[in-house]
Amino acid sequence: MCEASAFKFKDGQEELLLEAVDLIEPESDDSFRIVSIFGEQKVIKGKIKVINLVNHKIVFED
Repeated sequence: MCEASAFKFKDGQEELLLEAVDLIEPESDDSFRIVSIFGEQKVIKGKIKVINLVNHKIVFED
């Protein structure tokens, strides 16, 4: 499987936002829509801090 987990970096820690992320789309005003393989969606305000494909991890920050 190629899905990743999305995290928000806040106060020096990573907080899990969504697992099994299959799609990331930029939205207007510095936000992203993330969608899991199960159809769950979230809109995250901020920017991408890091994408680690080997570890299946995407980290957002303000």
